[in-house]
Formats: sequence, structure tokens, C-alpha cells
Amino acid sequence: MHQIIERLEEKRAAARLGGGEIRIAKQHQKGKLTARERIELFLDPGSFEEWDMFVEHRCVDFGMEGQKIPGDGVVTGYGTVNGRLVFVFSQDFTVFGGALSQAHADKICKVMDHAMRVGAPVIGLNDSGGARIQEGVDSLAGYADVFQRNVMASGVIPQISMIMGPCAGGAVYSPAITDFIFMVQDSSYMFVTGPEVVKTVTHEAVTAEELGGALTHSGRSGVSDLAFENDVAALLMLRRFVNFLPANNREKPPLWPCEDPTDRMEPSLDTLVPDDPNKPYDIKELIQKIVDEGDFFELQPSFAGNIITGFGRMQGSTVGIVANQPMVLAGCLDIDSSRKAARFVRFCDAFNIPLVTLVDVPGFLPGTSQEYGAIIKHGAKLLYAYAEATVPKVTLITRKAYGGAYDVMSSKHLRGDVNLAWPSAEIAVMGPKGAVEIIFRADSGDAAKIAARTEEYRSKFANPFVAGARGFIDDVIMPHATRKRICRSLAMLRDKQLDNPWRKHGNIPL
Repeated sequence: MHQIIERLEEKRAAARLGGGEIRIAKQHQKGKLTARERIELFLDPGSFEEWDMFVEHRCVDFGMEGQKIPGDGVVTGYGTVNGRLVFVFSQDFTVFGGALSQAHADKICKVMDHAMRVGAPVIGLNDSGGARIQEGVDSLAGYADVFQRNVMASGVIPQISMIMGPCAGGAVYSPAITDFIFMVQDSSYMFVTGPEVVKTVTHEAVTAEELGGALTHSGRSGVSDLAFENDVAALLMLRRFVNFLPANNREKPPLWPCEDPTDRMEPSLDTLVPDDPNKPYDIKELIQKIVDEGDFFELQPSFAGNIITGFGRMQGSTVGIVANQPMVLAGCLDIDSSRKAARFVRFCDAFNIPLVTLVDVPGFLPGTSQEYGAIIKHGAKLLYAYAEATVPKVTLITRKAYGGAYDVMSSKHLRGDVNLAWPSAEIAVMGPKGAVEIIFRADSGDAAKIAARTEEYRSKFANPFVAGARGFIDDVIMPHATRKRICRSLAMLRDKQLDNPWRKHGNIPL
């Protein structure tokens, strides 16, 4: 028995050491934490229960039979974040560069299977060179096993990928299926083919950072939801982020203590919207003044800035917020903003998170680049997402709501539950000037007549009362009372029940 215990401790020590002191030192020199250090920082102290510490690869080709390290390059198990259960896997770059083998994949699949059974989120801390070449098709099969579980878990449990090192080739598709992707600046990157292959095939010279770095994917492609400065900042923010999410699709969002009064008034909101309809204002000011204690977790802040998405709390419970941003492209909807918001809306709907939509949208962005890029299909994604959503939906129109974009932004016609407007709201097919130039084309040469017609159109349609007369707007509220009215609406909708017709699945315009 004594010998077995000694051997057990030896194996544990070998597993904890990973690829050895030299490789651990190299990891630290790069400003990166080790796989185990990351788990310790992310989870509540002392809560981690590790599984499969003694698993080893089964490859006997290319001399691999003599290179076995317990754990095989990934640390897996479960623990808690602020007392709430999560499952986690953390790839160890010091062991074979974190490359995935069949055994490595089996460990990841095991925690994913258990997470599905008990209904808890899965968090992947990715730091891997990709498939382990020595294993050939076995490593590819391992990736496919993980992909299949990602798909089955989608919409059932939250899945979060934290990219903390390289992620290339087939390895990128598991994170791509997960709900959220976060990256670390200067140390993480994602691409299907690396810079060398790109140079060989297309003759483009590009660095790994330019091709798939954190800033590229958080600001240009939209693949990443956020980029953090370093490992420590990333993991601490990840702890904060997890607090907003329910454990699974059968639960409501977590309820946290809140001392912020639900009837709190914000007089400054009465002057937020400028008198000049062409002058922008920052919609984030409205968001921060209506959520609990000003706590708003924005997603993709550097991508498609004309729409804001993120999580806040109202009355202590999580809400998903979608808001047009007049500061960027006047708040127009375009391809990127439609994709960004549609995916966020669908996540919220899948996990019972109520949606608060703040509308100031003059329409869809015109131009050949948008039309050639299939704005019709991409804009329809957001339309589809809102129309399909059955969670509580509260919409507030602050200023412009023109054309089809009015319909798309969680209007009453897409089963919006409570639709409110500020007195500054303008709900019409288009702006007064454009409308008059079309309707009264015959008077286009008479500036005085056009000006008079424009003022007539503005007084009739550039307000919320026509929509209110039709019942499309439930009430016109004073801006300072916005938090109170939205909180009351959400409280009323807390037990809302609405089911879509049975179907295997819809066919969203991808």
C-alpha cells in the first residue's frame, strides 16, 4: 500500500509539473500563466475538483511511446465561481504545445458530457498548437468529438471560450460554436491557416497578430467578443461575466442583492436627446443610468459600434440590452451590427434572459458595399431573432424609428411585450425631408413649398402619437422615469409564457 501511495504522489507531482520547469519558465516569460494557475485564479479558492489527472496518450508512433506526461496536456474538472457550479478545461501549452490527442479530447468530452447532465456552464481556457500531428486521424477524430458536443450543448448550457494562446486550424471551430469568445492581447490568436500558408498560397505577407490576433478579431472580424490586456485581467473579468448568466436553459437568470431603488429617477435623461434631430448623443449614458448601480458588461465594444449589446441587471436580475448608437453611423443598421445583435438576441432567448431594446435608428445603411455584402440576408437575421424570441421584450424608442428598421428593432409587430417611447420619438417610414421630396416631387423646384410640406410632415409624423393611436406604442413616458417604467414592465412579465409552433428547427437566413 505504501508503494502505491508513493507512486500516486509521483504521478500527481508529474502531472502538476506539466512539461517541466524550463517550459513553465518560458510560459511565464511570455507573460502567460500556466494551465493550473489559470484555473486557480478563475475558480473560487479550494473549489477545484480535478478529473483524469493520470490520463496518458496512447500513441506509439514517431517515438511517442517514450514521451508520456500524466494529464496529456489538458487540466479538466469542475469548481465554483462565486459559489455557482462550472465545468472547466485548461489546455497546457508546456505539454506538447497543448496539442490535442485522442486522450486529450476524451478528457474535454467527459467534462462537457457531465456539464450537460447537471446543467452547468462549460468554460474552455484554450492554449493549444492544434492537432497532435503524430496521432494523425485520431486527433482529428478527437476534435470532431468535441465539435459534436459543442453543437449538442448549444442553447442548453452556456459555453465560453477564453483564447489564451494559439488556436489554429480545426481548433478554431470549437470556440466558434461556443456562445462567447474572449481573447488576450499579444498572446492569443485564431486563424484557419497560419501566416506561412497564407504567404505560400496568396503571396500575402502578414504577421500572426495581424492575421488573427485579439485586436483583429475583436475590432475587425467580430469573431471575439472582448480582448483583455493579460491573463489575470481576462480571468477576473471572466468571473464577473459568469455572474450574469444562468446555469442552463431551464433556469432563470441569477438574482443578486441590489440596493438600487427600482423607482430611481434620472432627471438628466430629460435632456439627453438633443433638440437638433441630426445631432448625436451617447446611448451608453442611458444604459448606465437605467441598469442597477450603473453596472453594464458590454460585448464587442470595438466591433459594429453602431449597435450596443451587453448584459446589465434590473431589480437584481440579468437583462440583455440591445441599443442603437447614434454616435456611430447615426445608429444605422448594417451587415455587421445586424449579425452582432442577432446572435446576442438568440443567446438571450435561449437562456431566458429578458431583452431591453433601446431604439434610435434612421434605417439600414445604404450603399453598394452593403447590398453586395448581402445586407438583405444579414438584416433578416436580426428580424428573425427578435421575431422568434419568446422571452420578455421591452422596447423604448428614444428618437428615430424609421422604415423597416423600426419593425426589426423589437417592434410591437414582432411580439414586443411592452413598447414605450419618449416624447422625442419619431416613428415613420422615413425622415420628413426625404418623405416630402418623394410625396411632393412635383413641388421640388419650389423651396418654400417643400419647406412648408416638410414642417407639415414633421408635425404629423415626427412624434410617437400616430403609433400610439394604433396601439403600437403602449405609452409615451418621460425620460427621467425610464428605469422605473422598464423595471415595472419586467416585473409584470416575470411569469410570461409564450411558445412557438412545434418544429425541428427554423431556417434562419444564414
